[in-house]
Amino acid sequence: MNGLVYVLILILFVLNVILAMLYLSAKRNPYYVVYDEETKTALKRRVMHLKEDLESELTEFDVAEWERQLEKSLEEEIKGL
Repeated sequence: MNGLVYVLILILFVLNVILAMLYLSAKRNPYYVVYDEETKTALKRRVMHLKEDLESELTEFDVAEWERQLEKSLEEEIKGL
């Protein structure tokens, strides 16, 4: 009986050490990042700028021309085989 109690205490101690190590690891390297307001606004401005650039490129994108170029390159690949 005494041996069993010592084994259980040892197992509980080891589990506590493992949990403490996991807690400290999670505290040092969180999975989320907290930004200050200045960084948030800079990121928002950057995202909006990228969105505007993408939208302007999409309005200038010619689907018919892209399809012609794709067909041409496919024909060249087929001839190469």
